[in-house]
Amino acid sequence: MKKLLSLPLSGALAAALLAAPLTVPVHAAPDGTDVVINEAYTNGGSANAVYRHKFVELYNPTSEPVDLTGWTLQYRAAGGAGPAAPVALSGTIAPGGYFLVQGSSNADNGEALPASDLATSFNPGGVSGTIVLSDGAEPLTAPTGSVTGADRIVDLLGYGTSNTFETTPATGPAANNDPKSMTRTNGVDTDDNSADFTATGTVTPQGSGGSTPAPEPAPTPEPTPTAPPVSLPVREIQGTGDVSPVNGRTVTTRGVVTAVYATGGLDGWYIQTPGTGGDLELGQHEASDGVFVYSPSAVADVELGQYVEVTGTVAEYFGQTQISVRPDGLTVLDETAEAVKPAAVRWPADDAGRETLEGMLLDPAGEFVITDNYGLSTYGEIGLAAGTTPLLQPTAVGAPGSPEAAAQAADNAARRVLLDDGATTDYGRPANASVPLPYLTPDTPMRIGAPVDFVAPVVLGYSFDEWRLQPTTHVTGENPEDAPVLAENTRTAAPEDVGGDLQLATFNVLNYFTTTGEELSGCSYYTDRAGDPITVRGGCLARGAAEQEDLERQQVKIVAAINALGAEVVSLEEIENSAKFGKDRDQALSDLVDALNAAAGAEVWAFVPSPADRPALQDEDVIRTAFIYRPDAVGTVGESVILQDEENFDNAREPLAQTFRPAGGTADDDFTVVVNHFKSKGSAPSSGPNADAGDGAGAWNADRTAQARALVAFAEQLKTSQGTDRVLLTGDFNSYDQEHPMRVVHDAGYVNLAPEGEYSYAFGGMVGSLDHVLASPSAAELVTGSDIWEINAHESVALEYSRHNYNVVDLYAADPYRASDHNPEVVGLAFAAAEPAEPQKPGRGNSGEHPGRGKPGEHPGKGVREHASDRARVVLQGRFG
Repeated sequence: MKKLLSLPLSGALAAALLAAPLTVPVHAAPDGTDVVINEAYTNGGSANAVYRHKFVELYNPTSEPVDLTGWTLQYRAAGGAGPAAPVALSGTIAPGGYFLVQGSSNADNGEALPASDLATSFNPGGVSGTIVLSDGAEPLTAPTGSVTGADRIVDLLGYGTSNTFETTPATGPAANNDPKSMTRTNGVDTDDNSADFTATGTVTPQGSGGSTPAPEPAPTPEPTPTAPPVSLPVREIQGTGDVSPVNGRTVTTRGVVTAVYATGGLDGWYIQTPGTGGDLELGQHEASDGVFVYSPSAVADVELGQYVEVTGTVAEYFGQTQISVRPDGLTVLDETAEAVKPAAVRWPADDAGRETLEGMLLDPAGEFVITDNYGLSTYGEIGLAAGTTPLLQPTAVGAPGSPEAAAQAADNAARRVLLDDGATTDYGRPANASVPLPYLTPDTPMRIGAPVDFVAPVVLGYSFDEWRLQPTTHVTGENPEDAPVLAENTRTAAPEDVGGDLQLATFNVLNYFTTTGEELSGCSYYTDRAGDPITVRGGCLARGAAEQEDLERQQVKIVAAINALGAEVVSLEEIENSAKFGKDRDQALSDLVDALNAAAGAEVWAFVPSPADRPALQDEDVIRTAFIYRPDAVGTVGESVILQDEENFDNAREPLAQTFRPAGGTADDDFTVVVNHFKSKGSAPSSGPNADAGDGAGAWNADRTAQARALVAFAEQLKTSQGTDRVLLTGDFNSYDQEHPMRVVHDAGYVNLAPEGEYSYAFGGMVGSLDHVLASPSAAELVTGSDIWEINAHESVALEYSRHNYNVVDLYAADPYRASDHNPEVVGLAFAAAEPAEPQKPGRGNSGEHPGRGKPGEHPGKGVREHASDRARVVLQGRFG
């Protein structure tokens, strides 16, 4: 363990860190100067266990023997405050040698461990916890969070959901019946458990080979008589329910190999009864003819298309029926077998229909689109939706708890399925970053909403509470030809034409901070695969780029997106409040405008200065809202206005208003824009009105609703003080369209200008709009069209500047795509009378090159559009009637 933190271990801090006095030197293992925990197997004896006992394997990287006398192993539960009784160690680890500590057993499953160096009662938790190797005998009480460089802690492994770890916890086994150990890569200790350890099905206990006396053998229980294997066809093993009727029995069956996963962690293959599949009809097909065979030690001996016989134990593993087979349970048959035919079926709408296909080879029929790409950069997963549209947030459709919201949730459940990569690889870990991501490349962005075509068969599996379509082999970026799908690239170079004399946009710029982490003290970071800081993780006020080079990558993307919007007024959210860093409040805003003008090659942008009357600095957030505009097209009228309301906005950004006037216009053309950033949905309190009620509204709904009421009252005041009733409310409301805060705004007469079928945000595999542009009835008369330019939320997070160099294929590009996590919205405004025309879909114009500004009275590129007053009525009736 390298001493990364400077911990003055004295006084109150020392008392909090360790219960015992500190008397021995600090250990530092990254440079190979002390013993490390090399492997930990925490599910010994459980169902599916490889070995009967738990164990901890120690490794001595030094050139000298290490005497373990007086040392202890200590375990702390995942959410606990203190350790169990220390388990004493004894013996010596040779230079470059291993030392195997046998622990307790959960049951009698698995083989006996190879000769251990010490048999103990050490009993760590199966999926989460903290294992501490100490050179002392006293119980240690480590603080929560990251612990590195502490006296008496030689090494520490926090895993799963444990609250004590080195930097970040390692991924532990997924369940007590998950036969995986946590193994250190090449003995390297970087003081980051998640980077150093891999959860693997290849469990390799290794001891000293007799350098210490062998332990007394553990008592072996009398063997329980087992029934002989029963020969059954696959469909009788699968049965007609969600659990095999022969679960726990030893069976023999035959099948054609339809998929093989010799790499990637699945460690097995699928078989299917010969001649089955083809043109099945759901409802007439009662039981599956396919099943997964789990056999890490035999998978290398199996090939696609072989006809095999297997003998093994039936089990339900995370909801999927499987047969666990040892090497002597596999026979490759010389007999010919009728080929398996991929079942050409539409995606079943319920679990019962899916159960009848579990483990079978499929050629999915019907249309599919991508609805979730967040897991692409971690587990190589793509969320698909059967049909032509992504899944929708229920509260974007109906009020929280309403029948409409429930119906949308049911539709989501009926249409969702994961496309996996035939592996359990976590690409978010540096150890796996040298392997190119599956599916995702600079030319195949795998965008949400993109149609997907299946070009090869897949197998239907189930694990971790998800139905999964698995390719027939492990797919990475190194073998893209084996990918079973092709997805359309649905990117556009610019927003759709929205018409009008001016265009108004709103854009959340994802913590745009020109004060970088390197300028401050105390910052912690998210790092790339080389360990270089990329973004600030915590520990200081900054929230954006770690270093100047990272800021430049972020800024290039934001600038490209804003300059391509074709808007003359842009409201911004999540920009640095520079006053928090002792600078002028508008410094970051000014820096952004300078970058925009430099990219445009002329002084085309300006920012709206902060007003003189503003909240006290201690009452403001470190992020703020702002306006930028193009002075050749529009000017400001008076000073901007901030709503100073600490009763309702003590945990959010106060609304900021500015009145604008088109160039050459009069006071009759004035319009006021109010930009907002309400309280987020995260970090729910455990009780009270702001707790997550589980109805879809999320946390802090009461506060956001109060903020909406205050905003409506503020807007009414502005109508008088600014001399215009043309008011537009923009920004990140952190509320979907039918939630309580938005209903408050709708009930006050404001029209949501979002075009049908377009959304600003993606979360949890569903789309919806947290960002909105809403117009008062008078402002709605000006509207010629709107577009949500889906360049951010619909793109994979792997394209963000914050993921630069996370994978061997660097997906970062200096373009608008994934400049933020929110999509911008653009609205066209016309300030001259226009003749009514044939109505079209609300808020949408014809496709074409963005015209920029038209002359007064003209709406270039629109073709036909609704009369604004008609449109307002249509939207009001369609959404709220």
